[in-house]
Amino acid sequence: MTASLELKLNAQTSIVDFLRNQQVGPNVYPGVPAEYTNWRDEQRAWAETAILFNQSFHMVDLLVTGPGAFDMLAWLAPNSFKGFVPDRAKQFAPVTPEGYVIGDVILFYLAENTFELVGRAPTIEWVEYWAATGKWDVHVERDERTAARPLDQQGHRRNYRFQLQGPNAMAVLERAMGQTPPDLKFFHMTTVGIAGAQVRALRHGMAGQPGYELFGPWQDYDTVRNALIAAGQDFGLKLSGGRTYSSNTLESGWIPSPLPAVYTGEGTRAFREWLPANAYAGMCSVGGSFVSANIEDYYLTPWDLGYGHMVKFDHDFVGRAALEAMKDRPHRRKVTLALDNEDIVRVMSSMLQTGDKAKFLEFPSAVYAMHPYDAVLKDGQTVGLSTWIGYTVNAGRFLALAMVDESVAEPGTEVSLLWGEPDGGTSKPTVERHVQTEIRAVVSPVPYSEVARDSYADGWRTRRG
Repeated sequence: MTASLELKLNAQTSIVDFLRNQQVGPNVYPGVPAEYTNWRDEQRAWAETAILFNQSFHMVDLLVTGPGAFDMLAWLAPNSFKGFVPDRAKQFAPVTPEGYVIGDVILFYLAENTFELVGRAPTIEWVEYWAATGKWDVHVERDERTAARPLDQQGHRRNYRFQLQGPNAMAVLERAMGQTPPDLKFFHMTTVGIAGAQVRALRHGMAGQPGYELFGPWQDYDTVRNALIAAGQDFGLKLSGGRTYSSNTLESGWIPSPLPAVYTGEGTRAFREWLPANAYAGMCSVGGSFVSANIEDYYLTPWDLGYGHMVKFDHDFVGRAALEAMKDRPHRRKVTLALDNEDIVRVMSSMLQTGDKAKFLEFPSAVYAMHPYDAVLKDGQTVGLSTWIGYTVNAGRFLALAMVDESVAEPGTEVSLLWGEPDGGTSKPTVERHVQTEIRAVVSPVPYSEVARDSYADGWRTRRG
């Protein structure tokens, strides 16, 4: 009998310590080189010309079919399914019966009774559980991410998946199609032709730039990719390597790393008993300066992630009663933290001396665990959590995505980020011995706004002393 997640967790003295000392680093991006050119030019491309992200390898796909598929997915979703029809997509971030987020994926409504979910594994596994144990007539087919597949199965997937972004994205797509791309609304889909292949196209966008997600059967991978690359030659198209891909969320403002809130609670006990010990929740890692003895302090609500406006009480769904009880309470607000350049230089300069060093800041993504949790401080008190950190050349600084108390959520508010883990750091292999330090920051909008940066750049420095 395969050990369950519940048995694995029961064997731990502390769930928090277990996750913080897991021997895995951040999510990997297989199938593409770290850089095609250099990550600076690749970052510039989504702001100035166009970039092609290759999403074919690092995410899990789950195909959900059957006459009960719509009703099951609607019952698992806090957002409304009213008006949801084929050739549409939506954010899908289910919660536990206690109202905490399990994960965040994109749900594609491909055809009647046919859906596909794409993203990290926790949400996929939650849907698989309900398909296996629930009342609905559904069938699920999981297509595992490349890094988790046997070596002899890593050369193919069910679908390829590309994302074309940037101010020249539409020009590239028009050249590849040989005709004007369809004018679709956000998160609407259609089918287009590229080099003789039929391609599903989802209208997408990132940090205000237009774009499309393009996907189709794996046998068309080379045909479509090569056609897009050729079409982009006159429009400054760059290919995104793995290093660049992991940093693009800093500008778009999407938080990719909610820890699945399934480690405690009666509402998910049956799920933990069903889930194998080597499932995502039993293998992932937590890192950062925020440390609590209670794993539930790491759980996030839809409001924490900026999804409060999507919660609709027009249908029954898992966690509805809990979210109704939460909705009028104070909520943290998602923000961008613009980290102080002088403090960043101070942290980096510690690498150039002997003795105590700060935690190394990697470029462009400084994330070193699958789920980063750094404390955001105001006057020495924790007022929020930072969950993603890195550098973007388009902003010319390090940014962090965070959720903070309303009292410090207004743009221009000065806070600090506590960088590094306590007591020299955990035993994760991505963590070298270091000392913690505070990095000053200014609260800024999500997505990050250059206007906000201009408005505080002079004043907050002169107010320090």
